[in-house]
Amino acid sequence: MDKRTFLKLTGLSSVSLLLAGKANAAGQNDELASLTSLIGDLSPISVAERRNRIARAQLLMSELNIDGVVLEPGAAMVYFTGIQWWRSERLTGVVIPREGEIGVVCPFFEEPSIRESLEVGDDVRVWQEHESPFALVTQILADRGIKKGRIGFENSVRFFVSDGILSANSQLQAVSAEPVTRGCRMMKSAHELALMHKANEITLAAYGYVYKRLRKGMSQTEVKTMMNQAMVALGGSQPWSLALFNEASAYPHGTRQQQTINNGSVVLMDCGCAVHGYQSDISRTFIFGEPANKQEQVWQTVRKGQDIAFAAAQLGKPAGSVDDAVREYYTSIGYGPDYRLPGLSHRTGHGIGMEGHESVNFVKGEKAVLKPGMCFSNEPGIYIPGEFGVRLEDCLYMTAKGPAWFTSPPVSPAEPLGKLEPLQA
Repeated sequence: MDKRTFLKLTGLSSVSLLLAGKANAAGQNDELASLTSLIGDLSPISVAERRNRIARAQLLMSELNIDGVVLEPGAAMVYFTGIQWWRSERLTGVVIPREGEIGVVCPFFEEPSIRESLEVGDDVRVWQEHESPFALVTQILADRGIKKGRIGFENSVRFFVSDGILSANSQLQAVSAEPVTRGCRMMKSAHELALMHKANEITLAAYGYVYKRLRKGMSQTEVKTMMNQAMVALGGSQPWSLALFNEASAYPHGTRQQQTINNGSVVLMDCGCAVHGYQSDISRTFIFGEPANKQEQVWQTVRKGQDIAFAAAQLGKPAGSVDDAVREYYTSIGYGPDYRLPGLSHRTGHGIGMEGHESVNFVKGEKAVLKPGMCFSNEPGIYIPGEFGVRLEDCLYMTAKGPAWFTSPPVSPAEPLGKLEPLQA
């Protein structure tokens, strides 16, 4: 029905529709205004913490016989220095030597902006547009007694950067920095866990807000927008949301098909936000109206899969054994095997911290053993192409006694939210 016919049949004018739309928007704004920030007096990472991180990195470098590490903009640069920057064709880099103070290289015209977020060190060396930054990097190393040796680069460092530095000093040898940066970032401190706990609290509270407001006819965009707005209102930053309805929920990251909510719709959401740079990641699968028997059965199977993964996540065990345990159960009841559909087409979980996806993962063959401070998602979804999918995702962290939930999983499609758990030592 076109707009003119609709207006004729209903007797509504364009003006009345406009006013109704404005009233609806105002009502939504009023509801969002009722949400207040949950951040409280939770503080960001301190300068002292960043210095301790650098000292830890330098200790690992000594143990691994690495003379220096060069970082590009990204989570590791923020982790050690506080510098929040982006990657471009102009190099901004951080040098962490095995001994001594760090050094920073950046374009001349970016120095004031770089210093705004730099929290440790004062050795910032600039290069002009016609100059090469790589000589500056090698000079920083030389000034700290490193004229030859092993220089670590993370896997994400671009080739032109590592190649430029090695070309500027052929006495340097490239090695992986992952054992250093991952060795620091993988085990979270009590403060980091508190920030992640708060991010999960905000995301779960936003789910509660959205779940009560799901309505027939809603689009994926409407639901995602509402979720993002709720997380921001509750104090989260960098919100992101995925909303998959009906058949689209059978694909972990969706399709281009546009879906709306109807009676019996599967509503799969995957959402998160950050608190002082630390991430949450929670998935919920709602059934709009009464669930069909198959929907209920698959939902409960995924819920049991979460419990199996949690029980398997024990200190000293390889991370891959968690994925193995879930797949063994799923295969025993007819899903899979392995990644075959219907079944679980992705890993059981991923590491999480400053980035939504970090090493180590709950994935087949992962031999890294579980240690206190490690954090993971637990999301053993089941996807049935052409029908629907169910994903329930809650994050856990390893304590000295074993795994603990940030948020505990929901009970059933009738009670689909779950709850925030107290933070354990």
